[in-house]
Amino acid sequence: MAEVVYMPKLSDTMTEGVVAAWNKQVGDSVKAGEILAEIETDKATMEFESFYDGVLLHIGVETGKAAPVNSILAIIGEKGEDISGLLSGAPTPVAEVTKEAETPTVEAADSTPKSEPVKESVPTQVKDSAPVVSSSDRIFASPLAKKLAEEKGIDINAVAGTGDGGRIVKRDVDHYTPYTPAERTYSSVPSGTESFRDETVSQMRKTIARRLAESKFTAPHFYLTLSIDMDNAIAARKTLNAMEGVKVSFNDMVVKAVGLSLKQHPNVNSAWMGDFIRRNDHVHIGVAVAVDEGLLVPVIRFADTKGLLQISSEVKDFAKRAKDKKLQPSDWEGNTFTISNLGMFGIESFTAIINPPDSCILAVGGINEVPVVKNGIIIPGNVMKVTLSCDHRVVDGAMGASFLQTFKNFMENPVAMLL
Repeated sequence: MAEVVYMPKLSDTMTEGVVAAWNKQVGDSVKAGEILAEIETDKATMEFESFYDGVLLHIGVETGKAAPVNSILAIIGEKGEDISGLLSGAPTPVAEVTKEAETPTVEAADSTPKSEPVKESVPTQVKDSAPVVSSSDRIFASPLAKKLAEEKGIDINAVAGTGDGGRIVKRDVDHYTPYTPAERTYSSVPSGTESFRDETVSQMRKTIARRLAESKFTAPHFYLTLSIDMDNAIAARKTLNAMEGVKVSFNDMVVKAVGLSLKQHPNVNSAWMGDFIRRNDHVHIGVAVAVDEGLLVPVIRFADTKGLLQISSEVKDFAKRAKDKKLQPSDWEGNTFTISNLGMFGIESFTAIINPPDSCILAVGGINEVPVVKNGIIIPGNVMKVTLSCDHRVVDGAMGASFLQTFKNFMENPVAMLL
């Protein structure tokens, strides 16, 4: 008996999938456990195994096209088996977005009788258009237009024609706007070519758009910004990286400091669940990673218990696998707090949109050398600005500020993170 293979739900946020490639074609034998197709989700491209033995009788979604979860992906059965009953009422896959939109052709019929005069419409004067000149250098204009131009003192050679074949007619003279030779020279120079291209929205970008729009417009955001003296952090990092085999980034230090701060402020390590608030005892920190198609947020689990070297190793591994589309659902699920760092791009400060179901996200800017006042003396200093976005349904202003003060203390005294 034929078996229907449905589009699988390969992640908690997946609503539709795109078939990146088929490993089997109609008529091929299939065994349970063999890779049937590669499915692109909103997070990654994943291999999909067959659950059945038999022959591939039908492909429901062509390569490069999308279909909603639980729509018919394929049908596997015995060779020659009638599957028409299974196909009736099947959901229609979402067609791939055409890269170049076709421009419809509109044919307008001239319903005006030839014997009736056609009323002249008021044209828009185009300054850089030139009047049409015949092969004998005679201006192609109606006698009435010539007479009217002469009466108004208009040089007929400067008037642009809008009649048949570019012929200058009365309306052109009536609506002529004189311009200087300088204007004519400038406007006749082409300024460029307009062009555009339409790109298919990837599953990842669709999910980013949906989830962040939901977060921004349902969670009441407020923002707290703090400046941190990074002199001690810079010195500590330099000492650590001087050791053989050690390579720690400022972002690794931020992850560790956030993890320890969340343990002291569990109310910030929470989530709005509709009719209750979930207070998380564990600390799972999502670290935003930019990829070509958008953003992924792999999770450093139990970040408060891990050392800087382990955090550094995991972040680098996640970043590589994210760019290669090798992350699995277990890598990006379960975050209780998120960090977004744009400091490496020279961004001084910014605000980030909360990553559901978290109640907060920390936006980290770059380290800038600026004048600072210490003991009443202005000296050079290194300052990093961070902004905490908070869901006001869960975190109040004083609560968020207290968390930031603890985080600031760890970053300004990095030795405390080793205790």
